[in-house]
Amino acid sequence: MFCKKAGGPGANPGSGPQAPKALAVETLVATPEVLSADIKVPGTILANESTEIHPEIAGRMVELNIREGTNVAQGTLLAKLYDGDLQAQLRKLEVQLKIADQTEKRQAELVKIQGISQQEYDLSLLQVLNLKADMDIIKEAIRKTEIRAPFSGKLGLKNVSPGGYITPSTIITTISQVNTLKIQFNIPERYGAKLKPGQTVTFNVDGSSRTYVASIIASEISIDEDTRSLAVRALVKQPDASLIPGVFAEVKIVLGKNEEALMVPNNAIIPLGRKKQLYLYQGGKAMVQEVTTGVRDSTNIQILTGIKVGDTVITSAVLFLRPGLEVTIAKSN
Repeated sequence: MFCKKAGGPGANPGSGPQAPKALAVETLVATPEVLSADIKVPGTILANESTEIHPEIAGRMVELNIREGTNVAQGTLLAKLYDGDLQAQLRKLEVQLKIADQTEKRQAELVKIQGISQQEYDLSLLQVLNLKADMDIIKEAIRKTEIRAPFSGKLGLKNVSPGGYITPSTIITTISQVNTLKIQFNIPERYGAKLKPGQTVTFNVDGSSRTYVASIIASEISIDEDTRSLAVRALVKQPDASLIPGVFAEVKIVLGKNEEALMVPNNAIIPLGRKKQLYLYQGGKAMVQEVTTGVRDSTNIQILTGIKVGDTVITSAVLFLRPGLEVTIAKSN
């Protein structure tokens, strides 16, 4: 029987192994473009100063001068506790001091003519000083029965009524300086060094179409280890009634402007641990390149190092690529 050899003249030319086809990919030529680097973060409106009003001592309230929602000056008497017993002690000490003072003056004359010893005079002077010290203690206790505004501001809602017994844990009301407002927000640690005191930020709040402006006044001295972010405070310029302490705000921070930024689509980047890489089209092959990235938006990301102007970046099928794989350009942007 006659048999044909494989690959001989009678063999089917299409039956041998076929060369793999090159993978078709889309590419982008890296060209410089203008990039306004900005980020948006949530923030909270804060009063310039704000505190709860507590009494320093416990007692029965005999006077309450709080009109909710009104502005008061620093030192305004907000509430008064009963101090009848303290006033009685003070009057008793005043009488004792008057007598002790007269005794001290008489003995001062006697000691000059050696009518009494210096020790006897010193004891009478000590009595005067002790009574004055006791009076100062009582006066301080009386002062603590008066609850006054620690600074000028707007009063909140009252939580007590006249005649009630209150303690240092009782919140009588709150007071806030709302004529001057601040905004606090957190930024990722990578941007911490880019913000400086005096730098301007803008923000918006729900319920108002106005864009507000604030000037950075300070930042926290260290990065929060849990969130890896830095707390920043800014002073609001020209606040209005739409801004209430505690309201949510969206803060926009412009970090700078780059006239020659190289941007590639987000899907061109392959994360590899802490490193990032992409593929370049070079001589019909896909070549891997490690890069460092910068600002990112919803579609593109800035490449800081790893590529240069004119490089052809592969932007599709990156998960199917391997270094040195032959590729063809199906579409180039």
